[in-house]
Order: sequence, then structure tokens, then C-alpha cells
Amino acid sequence: MPNPQQRRNKFEDVFIRIRDELIERMKAEKMPRKPSSGSIAHNLDYNVPEGKLNRGMSVVDSVEILRGRQLSDDEYFNTAVLGWCIELSSSVAICLLLVADDIMDQSILRRGKPCWYKLEAVENIAINDSMMVEGAIYHLLKKYFRFETYYVHLLELFHEAAYQTEMGQLVDLITTLDVDLSKFSLEKFACLHAQYKAAYYSCYLPVALAMRVCGVPETYTLNGQTIESYKLALSILLPLGEYGQVQDDFLDYAGAPEQIGKIGTDIVDNKCSWCVNIALSVATPEQRKVLDENYGQKDAGKETTVKALYDELRLREIYAVYEESAKERIDKLIQQIPEPEAGIDGGVLRRAVFTSSLNKLYKRTK
Repeated sequence: MPNPQQRRNKFEDVFIRIRDELIERMKAEKMPRKPSSGSIAHNLDYNVPEGKLNRGMSVVDSVEILRGRQLSDDEYFNTAVLGWCIELSSSVAICLLLVADDIMDQSILRRGKPCWYKLEAVENIAINDSMMVEGAIYHLLKKYFRFETYYVHLLELFHEAAYQTEMGQLVDLITTLDVDLSKFSLEKFACLHAQYKAAYYSCYLPVALAMRVCGVPETYTLNGQTIESYKLALSILLPLGEYGQVQDDFLDYAGAPEQIGKIGTDIVDNKCSWCVNIALSVATPEQRKVLDENYGQKDAGKETTVKALYDELRLREIYAVYEESAKERIDKLIQQIPEPEAGIDGGVLRRAVFTSSLNKLYKRTK
């Protein structure tokens, strides 16, 4: 059994191959060359393979679990290509949004280094660069999967993930336009912000791709029970994605930049985050006044005041209780999946797929 670093290294080896393929394709198109610091090669190397890679590697992990065996070299490569398509989309927050989000939020750091658009040779060209990466996703899907029976399903999943994420980005941006905390609520966070911005793309997409590769049908019968496989998966993975978004919001407040790879900006950017919604739900009238006067202001002193109030409201303790409750709730949802017998190669859901995804989030610190 390879250790985590060996698994990552094997996954990254696939990136080198598809990276070189994409560069050669650009050369074949006779595109004018940009400075090396802003080239397609630099774009891919700078933005794609630097994160945790959890989304991309989850495709591989899920296929192996559903198959119930180790993958052949060809199976691994094709599955890893799908994983890298997710990571490519992650470099633009699924089709354009990572670079755009950094520009709109005026973020400085992304994954522990300056945002792509902050580089002198890049700047606003970053928007077009993100579109080029989006095109690369569909080039790879066409090259490696167009003769597969599930090819259209893959396209639909990536398009739907983009649409869901773009709606989440819209909700996120709308809330930043007007500093009015009366418009915030935990219900809005749960139903719109978390679901659209994180759940579908981060949690459902990797598993659904693996299910399509493994031939899991829309419905099947096991032990006399009819399973609507994709609806069941979504019913588990949306709450899992909400949990992941809560983690992101909490770490934006509580995590150090060197730990989470960026400088938290949710407070100064007036984000409808879990933290401020929890604070609003438990604050006294005096504490609410402090929030109204300081939240969503481009002022480091006011940001510090809000963080001090979060500490006063014991947000860390509230989060710890939430995390245990979320894990217990999601565990119960996973147990609803009828477990097939050992030895079945694909075609049915397995609890371990979802447990694996949950374990990657639980107690995450970055």
C-alpha cells in the first residue's frame, strides 16, 4: 500500500504528461509566445499542481474503491486525467472563477504565493488565461473519453459543476455589494452559499465522475431495495460539502496564512460566512452593534475588532461542537447505503467512497 506522498507523486506524474501535451497543442496552433513568466507552461505549473489535490485524487480513490481492486496502469492514467481535469478547473475555480475571484476579492495570496493576476507579466491577462485552462479541460475529455459510453455524462457533470459554482459566486458577490448584516442568515448560507459554492464541485463532482467511469447506473436493485444511486450520493455529498464550506470559513478566521495558504479576507470583504452568521445568531444587542459598525470594512483595525468579538463569542468552541455533530450526521447518512458483497467490480455504491471523502475533511487544518 503506497503512502500518501507516494500516491501524490504518482498522481503528479500524470500531470507532467498532460501538461506537456497541452503545451505542444498550443505550439501547434502557432500562438504568439508570451514572456516565459506568463506562458501557458508557467500558467499550468503555477496554478494547477500546488494545492492539496484532494478533489482530483478523490476520483482515483473512488474508482479504486468502487472497483474493489487496484487499477491497471491504463485505468489509473485515464482516471487520473479526470482528476486533473477537476484540478485544472480548480485553478480557475471551476471555469474562470479562481482568478476572477482573486481579482474581485483583491486577494493577495493563493496557495501560499502571490495570486496569478498579481504577477507583472500577467495582470489582467489572467482572465483569458483562465479561459484557456477551461478549454484544456474539454480538450482532455475529448481526447481520452470521447469513445466511452459515459462521455456525455462527463461533459454534463463538468458543465453542471461550472453552473452551480458560478451561481455560488454570484451569491457571494451580491452579498459584498452592500454592507447590511440583516440580509445574512444561516439558512441563506446553507441553502445558497455553501451548496452552490462548495458542495457540488468539491464533493459531488469527484465521486459522480468515478461512478460514471465504474458504470454505476441511475438506479439498481440490491437485496430487494431499489437504489437511486446519484440522488443518494448527492444527498450525502451536499451536506458533506456544506461541512467543507463551514471549515473554509472557520479557517479564514482562525487559520494562519502559512497554514491555510492565503490571507483570510472574509471579514473585510463582507462575506456571508458561517462565522458571521453564527456570531449574529448568538450576539447580544451590544455585540451586534459592534458587528454592524466593523464588519465588511476595508480596515485592519476593524477586522481585528471583529475577530476579537468572535473570540469573545467562543466561535472556536462552537465550531468544535459543530464539527462533531456534522461528522455524526454524515456518518448516519452513509450507513443508509446498502453494502454489496465483496468482489463486485463496479456498478454499485460502496460506503467506503463516502467515508473516504468524510475522513479527508474531518479535523482538516488547511
